[in-house]
Amino acid sequence: MRSAVPGASRKPFLRPAGTGPKELTMKRVQQGFTLIELMIVVAIIGILAAVALPQYQDYTKKAKISNVLASVESVKTAVALCAQEQGGAAKCNTTDSPNDIKAPAASNEVSATKITGAGEIEVTLQNIGENINTKTITFKPTVGESNVTWGISTTIPSTEKAVTAQLTKASVGTGT
Repeated sequence: MRSAVPGASRKPFLRPAGTGPKELTMKRVQQGFTLIELMIVVAIIGILAAVALPQYQDYTKKAKISNVLASVESVKTAVALCAQEQGGAAKCNTTDSPNDIKAPAASNEVSATKITGAGEIEVTLQNIGENINTKTITFKPTVGESNVTWGISTTIPSTEKAVTAQLTKASVGTGT
């Protein structure tokens, strides 16, 4: 039965809560990230990786070279002691002083160590970096009146700036 007055008996149409046009629009916005936002995040990660990876590789090479330098210290001390006792380093090697000077065993970074000539220590490298493996570092003693200083030469390419800087830093003012 309909009433003669329009709208008098009609019930208003009620929507369930949260289903109006405003709520539906807000739900669509909150569904996730847009493609451009994801692309920006990927670009930022790519830039960070491009900067961070070479820095990390340089850092690990420098740390490994520091291990090499530390492993040679005991041999440098033995050569310096031999040079002090003999009045020079001419016979401070594994051939002329086999009981006093011994080459250390191979390690992760050092495949071989030779003590030759006048106390020169030659270290062959391994597991450090692509351009550095099988290269050598040579420590040459200079015997002074009260100390021994060490010059460092290497076959490592000059393009390995982090490693050559570490070696230069180690060769300045070192003495035993």
